[in-house]
Amino acid sequence: MKLALVTAGFHRLGAAIAQRLAAEGWTLALHGRKIESPDPSLADSLSRNGTRWQAFAADLSDEKAVVALVPAVVAHFGRAPDLIVNNASRFDWDDPQSATPAAMAAHFAVNAAAPVALATALAAALDPGQVASVVNILDQRIRHPGGDQLSYTISKLALSGATETLARALAPHVRVNAVAPGLVIPTEEYLPSQMEALRAAMPLARLPEPADIADAVYWLANAALVTGQTVFVDGGAALKSFDRDFVFLERDA
Repeated sequence: MKLALVTAGFHRLGAAIAQRLAAEGWTLALHGRKIESPDPSLADSLSRNGTRWQAFAADLSDEKAVVALVPAVVAHFGRAPDLIVNNASRFDWDDPQSATPAAMAAHFAVNAAAPVALATALAAALDPGQVASVVNILDQRIRHPGGDQLSYTISKLALSGATETLARALAPHVRVNAVAPGLVIPTEEYLPSQMEALRAAMPLARLPEPADIADAVYWLANAALVTGQTVFVDGGAALKSFDRDFVFLERDA
């Protein structure tokens, strides 16, 4: 039995990652800020594959809740996870003119401090001889950061640095890697014509799908000799420098 804890695992990208793991026979601890019903496609996959799973609620901005999450998973399943996918993110819009110290601290708590705490808690919970891995979900913008979503971007840059730092600190028992997606699940703000123009602007003329990110997470979970690495799954977006966030680009296309 392989066991994975997926933060923000009920919906959207987290659900796609959980669905891929379920299809591969993994047992799942699905986290959310509150316990919710999984997205229909994930619920169908859990049922179809006979997946053993349990829901866990924790507010990742609350230090006590973060500290209690891995022990709660261990108490329920009787062992530490083989994998933690740090998928949960806080994403509020600000820029250098509007960002505040409070906003930056709030983003850092969820997007950087909580993943670090979960990774170190995993290392402490391992049985003798057990090895495990962590996959952090970043963002392609860390390669060429701009001013949009300033607090979010800075927190993801911190998590990027933590990925390599933890890979060194937690070796050899815990491997720590990251996936940096591009534009995967557009919000309702994106126009159909804008999406086509953004797709054409990527070096590979494609935008990633949730399944592409899930594939990368699954590969890293099983790549026994890979640690401290970030895999960009973005259609090549990180090879270019964009002036603004994607939502503001190609709107007149």
